[in-house]
Amino acid sequence: MSLGSGIIISDNGYILTNEHVSGSKYSKCYVNVEGENTEYQGKVIWSDSDIDLSIIKIEKLGLTPANLGNSDKIRIGSPVYAIGNPIGVEFERTVTGGIISAVDRTIKIKENEEYSYMEDLIQTDAGINSGNSGGPLVNKNGEVIGINTVKIEEAEGIGFSIPINLVKPIIERIKSEGDFTEASIGIYAYDKEVIQYLNENLKFDYGIYVVSVKPEGAAYGKGLLVGDIITKIDNVELNKMSDLRKYIYTKNVGDRVMLMINRNGRNFGIEIDLGKK
Repeated sequence: MSLGSGIIISDNGYILTNEHVSGSKYSKCYVNVEGENTEYQGKVIWSDSDIDLSIIKIEKLGLTPANLGNSDKIRIGSPVYAIGNPIGVEFERTVTGGIISAVDRTIKIKENEEYSYMEDLIQTDAGINSGNSGGPLVNKNGEVIGINTVKIEEAEGIGFSIPINLVKPIIERIKSEGDFTEASIGIYAYDKEVIQYLNENLKFDYGIYVVSVKPEGAAYGKGLLVGDIITKIDNVELNKMSDLRKYIYTKNVGDRVMLMINRNGRNFGIEIDLGKK
C-alpha cells in the first residue's frame, strides 16, 4: 500500500496524482477528502509510468477544483509552497515553503536494479517527503504549477515537481470526454539533458535523440532509426521530451504527423500515423 496526496481537477471527482501512489491504469485505490469521514473508492482511468502521473475518478460531486497555473512562466527564486500528507496521516495537510531552485532538471533513478530518467522537472527547496507525492506545488497566488513527485535522499532541501503544463492537455480531454486514449509514435528518445548520462561524447543543440524504435510501435518500418534526432513534429520545434509529449497528448490514435529528422547532418521528413500507447 502506498500513501500519498492528490489534486482535485474537476468538481465531479477527477483527481490528479502520481502513478506510484495510485497504481497503473485500471487499478483501484482509496481516497479521503478533507473534511469528510467517508472513504471513496477510486479507479485509475489514465496513467503514465514514464512521467509518474495518473488521473483517478471517484463518485463524488460538488468538489472544488484547484486553480492550475502556467508552469512555462515560472522563474527561479520565486516563492512556492508544497501541500500534502508527509510521512502519514498523522501529519496530513502539511504546508511547507521555499523557492524554485531550478527548472528543466533531469534526475537518474535506480529502482529494482534498473535505471530510469525523469526530465524537465522543477527543483525546489520546499520540504517534500514521502506522502507528499502527488500533491501540489503552488505559487504565491495559490495556483498549481507542479505535481510533487520525488526527493533525493542523499541531499537536504532538494525536491522535484512535474510541471503542470505537461498534463494539462490530458486533464482537459478527460474532463470533456470522460476518458483518454493516449496516442504514441512508438519510440524511446531523450533530449540533450539526458543523453549526457548515456554518451558524454554525443552533442546536439536541439531536438530529441532516438534510442529505441519499438517493434510494435507506429514508427517501426517507417524509416526512423536509432541515432536519429527528431527536430520537429509538424511545425512544433522540439527541445525537450516534454515538447513532444505535450503535442502528442493533443492528438488522437490514427492522426498523421510529420517528423523532421536530422541524420548525420542531413535533414528530411517522415510521415507517421500515430498508434495506441
